Amino acid sequence: MNDVTLPKIDLGAVKQKQQATWASGDYAAIGTTLQIVGEQLCETIDLRSGSKVLDVAAGNGNATLAAARRFCDVTSTDYVAPLLARARERAAAERLDIAFQVEDVEKLSFADESFDTVLSTFGVMFTADQDKAASELLRVCRRGGTIALANWTPEGFIGQVFKTIGKHVPPPAGVKSPALWGTEAALRSMFGHGASAIDLTPRRFNFRYRSADHFIDFFRTLYGPMHKAFEALGEKGAALETDLRALLQQMNAATDGTLVVPAAYVDVVIRKK
Repeated sequence: MNDVTLPKIDLGAVKQKQQATWASGDYAAIGTTLQIVGEQLCETIDLRSGSKVLDVAAGNGNATLAAARRFCDVTSTDYVAPLLARARERAAAERLDIAFQVEDVEKLSFADESFDTVLSTFGVMFTADQDKAASELLRVCRRGGTIALANWTPEGFIGQVFKTIGKHVPPPAGVKSPALWGTEAALRSMFGHGASAIDLTPRRFNFRYRSADHFIDFFRTLYGPMHKAFEALGEKGAALETDLRALLQQMNAATDGTLVVPAAYVDVVIRKK
């Protein structure tokens, strides 16, 4: 029997591609609609004023703003500088004092145990090297501190969107699915050695748009992963559009001609040993 050597994954190249993907379009326009998720996450962990908080893969700052509104000492980070710039604009409009810093979640510059609480809403789950990112979150969180994440689930709407995109533009071979961050088994594998407790609470976010066409136009223009998929497909993008429209129609809970799609996610609360 011959041994088969699988090709080594160049996670650095994957990360560069991901960074370019999230920098394309205008994720901030979509991220703003998800603000309620950051607020809910802070309530889930009963975040207290004065806590030293790090938001990683913060995007345009939903969890960042939610923590700052609770009078915490917040540092907001992302590896896409334009997204952080949009978060900074939002903070300035609310006159919130927040530190913004370009950081790669897989290699954070902060000292060990620097923060009471580490947050991420639909952010760190998209990292290229999932184990390294998890290790960094544990490292910078103090003993007895909290890591709190909002992650899409594989079976939920966004998990299905990525499966649909993957049928037309397959992801790099061997790269782990971001949706693993929405499963207890993967979270325990990544964080179990450094956690005293890992709790998952099922949540639902409702995507509300005028119609399926409105959603598709909005996302293909502004949402990096979908924008890049349609760009790569060219004329073949019509087949992806057809599949996305079918998914939206299948999951639409509205009966008045608009679009309301419930999207399952989990609030993840990890207590560090």
